[in-house]
Amino acid sequence: MILSEKTRRRAVLVLQMLGITAVYYGSAQLGLLRQVEVQGSIVTPLWPPSGIALASLLYLGLRVWPAIAAGALLTVVSISDGFTPWGVAVAAGSVLAPVCSFLALRSVGFRMQLDRLRDGVALVFLGALGGMIISATIGTGVQVLSDSLSASQFWPVWAAWWAGDAMGVLMVTPLLLVLHKLRRPEVDDRWMEALALAVVAAATTVVATRSSLSMIYLLFPVLVWAALRFQLAGSAPCALLMSVMAIIAGTDGVGPFAGHSVLEVMLNLCVLNGCVALTALLLAAIVTEHNNIRYETELACEELAALVEELAPRPSAGGWSDGPRGGHG
Repeated sequence: MILSEKTRRRAVLVLQMLGITAVYYGSAQLGLLRQVEVQGSIVTPLWPPSGIALASLLYLGLRVWPAIAAGALLTVVSISDGFTPWGVAVAAGSVLAPVCSFLALRSVGFRMQLDRLRDGVALVFLGALGGMIISATIGTGVQVLSDSLSASQFWPVWAAWWAGDAMGVLMVTPLLLVLHKLRRPEVDDRWMEALALAVVAAATTVVATRSSLSMIYLLFPVLVWAALRFQLAGSAPCALLMSVMAIIAGTDGVGPFAGHSVLEVMLNLCVLNGCVALTALLLAAIVTEHNNIRYETELACEELAALVEELAPRPSAGGWSDGPRGGHG
């Protein structure tokens, strides 16, 4: 039996939506492995589902929002007392935030290649910092309305919720967008450099996040190396690695996070992860834009040289001619 093209497209869409729901729910369970309690409310320093939701919308459009909603509902049910109207409201906020971020990015002409500085800035301020205000406000507001939180506890919980969702977009979405242009790399000397970068990034991150000497600044030269040499394909994985290792150290209370309260750890993680994400994303976008401009300039010069060569006068077979020649009379 041969399926029609329309049937195949529907089947592919259904599989995509089931995949998004499964990945959303699975990433939520991973994020909850490092949950912290702020003012009696459970929050996470990094919430990967927000980044997965926005990346899914950028890839496939608004038609996949039901898959995001299903993943959000399953997540809320898994961490609450079951299916409640308050849980539905929290899930709705988790869907509305990435949808609004997607619409805002689309309105400014965002390109998934992240090959312009304006695309990096848009993802930071519209996709992450701006859009995730919605989920934090709805999620925290629902807890206040349901008497789970007092009004005086609103802002600390809101700030922690917003930071976790925003970091999810800043760390996860660029990594997923790299897949849009990922190609099988050729075996050359860059493999050795990439391997060296991976080793140095892992070792440096362990030292920076777990040493009591507060050497967290060691992370940034590695990020600069990754962005300059490999652009987003190098800086995005490094940034995610650094963020995850910092969160593990922070929730364990070791290294530069030892001796601090939960709120202080959350604040330090928010600032650190934000700086890491901004450095990785914006520097990679700048380098990519510069490389594209250089490539376009070189291409224009080659085309101009070819045009000049084509229009230049050419000598005849018998030499240059300077006019008609008369015979001897």
